[in-house]
Amino acid sequence: MNIEDFNFLLDDNLIALYPAEPRDNSKLLCLKSGGILVDSYFYNLPNLLDEGDTLVINETKVIPTFLEGYRYRGENKANISFNLIKKIDPYSWDVLLKPLRKIKVNETIQFKKITGFPEVYAKVISVDSDSIVRIQFNNISTSLDEWIQCIGNVPLPPYIKSKRPIGDNDVDSYQTIYAKNSGSVAAPTAGLHFTDNVMSKLITKGVNICKLTLHVGIGTFLPIKTDNILSHKMHSEWGLLSSDNVDILNNTKKNGKKIIAVGTTSLRLLETACDDSGFFSPYEGETNIYITPGYQFKAIDVLITNFHLPKSSLFVLVASLYGLKDIKHAYNHAINNFYRFYSYGDVCFIEKNY
Repeated sequence: MNIEDFNFLLDDNLIALYPAEPRDNSKLLCLKSGGILVDSYFYNLPNLLDEGDTLVINETKVIPTFLEGYRYRGENKANISFNLIKKIDPYSWDVLLKPLRKIKVNETIQFKKITGFPEVYAKVISVDSDSIVRIQFNNISTSLDEWIQCIGNVPLPPYIKSKRPIGDNDVDSYQTIYAKNSGSVAAPTAGLHFTDNVMSKLITKGVNICKLTLHVGIGTFLPIKTDNILSHKMHSEWGLLSSDNVDILNNTKKNGKKIIAVGTTSLRLLETACDDSGFFSPYEGETNIYITPGYQFKAIDVLITNFHLPKSSLFVLVASLYGLKDIKHAYNHAINNFYRFYSYGDVCFIEKNY
């Protein structure tokens, strides 16, 4: 299929620059089987689930991976900014770097001095065909992870950072209330709508909460650059689904109840850990599952997810779940009704539409 089939037009005014306040006041568009659309709000989520259903949440925690430094060529100084996207070893990371034209292999990126830490710098090791840069930090006597926590900032998406500065509120806003396991370089944004009140109502109703971890990396947000979507290379991300949570999922299937994935990250790990009969097994490791139209979903019944960018692997995924024609109709409805899009935007409740 051609990537242009997954394109749509969106007015910049519908791109959310700030989250809803409170979080659960986000608008919720229910995409029901048969192409039926129902407008609602996220705080009504407990009314959409039944006792014995299982909600699957991603407990990954965003780390402050947006860094700023500089490089010298003689007296010529250039500011360099980048997002850490994947840890290769204790001192090496793959990054997305800007401006890429101002850096060369073997050059050094320097950083401002942080009290309590020795001098830190990074050498550019390589640049690959996806413009992913590998850097290697110098071996410092204290923890590099602690240094990143001190100097790094919230890795807001570029369509937000280009419109406004990163604020103190983003530290909390760009993190789910149940974030626990550090490792993500971007938020699992479907989870940003949950509040303690919504979670409490779900639990009181008898909805099971299944917990997994998938650290969001470039596999989630790297754009599709090929004309044929099947030629896109999906980068791997690390995930964990424990045996206790597998038991919850298999019992849910056995009892004929629904499994609801919160976010495409949860969905992708669940589909990775599920066999063709719908049976789950514990899983720990990398997954590069790439879901395109024609894929038969085995693990989930419903997906809760934000509105995604055109021509992205995430829009391809929701088109695979709901059908390309129907998902475009739903997105057109959202645009005409002023839903807010992308990371800080509103949310969909998508039932399998086949």
